[in-house]
Amino acid sequence: MADWNTRLEVRLGDTTISPIATFSPTFNVPHTVLHSIEADNVGFVRQPFTFTFTMGVPAVASAVADLTQLATDGTEFQIVVAEKKGTDWAFNALKFARCVVTSANPSNVVIDGVPQASFTCMALSVTVEAP
Repeated sequence: MADWNTRLEVRLGDTTISPIATFSPTFNVPHTVLHSIEADNVGFVRQPFTFTFTMGVPAVASAVADLTQLATDGTEFQIVVAEKKGTDWAFNALKFARCVVTSANPSNVVIDGVPQASFTCMALSVTVEAP
């Protein structure tokens, strides 16, 4: 069992997003079961995959302005999640390409603490780099 001492980083293009509070990727890989009049569960049809992710970024990071601009322009971008230090993670990197922001909350207003920005995005291409 690994003693987790690894640090991950999220990069927007070549720039590290720092600080970043959360990054949550979701891979939706739907399948439809095929049935026949002579038997149940004879196979399945694989549907198109969808790749989405959400990011929570303190609104003090310059990446918040960059991501907000990408959202308002509808510009594609790429995101990479990779090991910065250590080797405990199951992946070397997850690369999300041809991304667009589908929903943005660039900054909430709070009484105390740092305002948080959240971005929901989709990617047309994902590459997994395993060790």
